[in-house]
Amino acid sequence: MYPVSESVVSAVRHHLQKRIGGGEPSAASVTLLGVEPVDVLRFGPDESGIVRYATLGCSRHPMGDPGELVADPLRGPRAELVLEIDGGLGPGAGVQTTLAILAATPAVEGLVLVPDALIDLGQPLWAGAPFTAVLLGSSGIEDLPLDEPRDPVRFLSVTPLTGTEAAWIRLRGAEALRDAWGEAGIDVRDPSRGAASL
Repeated sequence: MYPVSESVVSAVRHHLQKRIGGGEPSAASVTLLGVEPVDVLRFGPDESGIVRYATLGCSRHPMGDPGELVADPLRGPRAELVLEIDGGLGPGAGVQTTLAILAATPAVEGLVLVPDALIDLGQPLWAGAPFTAVLLGSSGIEDLPLDEPRDPVRFLSVTPLTGTEAAWIRLRGAEALRDAWGEAGIDVRDPSRGAASL
């Protein structure tokens, strides 16, 4: 457990560095209007050439029901987002801004980030990308426990989706799309991949 005196953001950064490894990550700070800044950490590439981008700041506050008149400052789910890309993306691609926008959706739109959530941005996730939406899932990074009564921080994977794949999820569900990717041998970490034949 991390003491209350240590900030959640510092604890998350330490946890990510310990679990992902690869030395000190580079960081980009993104400020969106009306929202506290979100950092996006870049880890890697690792031995397999995979680059991991992780948000830092989404878990600063718990996600709550937007219908509640008063938000609970302690209780409620917390999450950060992790995107894995084979080879990474150039600094001008804009993926850091996209991840910051996704991380800000709980504060801006009242979304609660959970596995199998579909978030459609309606615009390319990065320059030239055919993907306009994302599917959240399990990143494989273990939860970070915090002092009671705070909920642990979850680390959710971000999988880029084409418009066709987003429509498939609405029709058939997230697991059906994952099955289709597996059957087609599609590596969702490939930034130049095509959509699954649906």
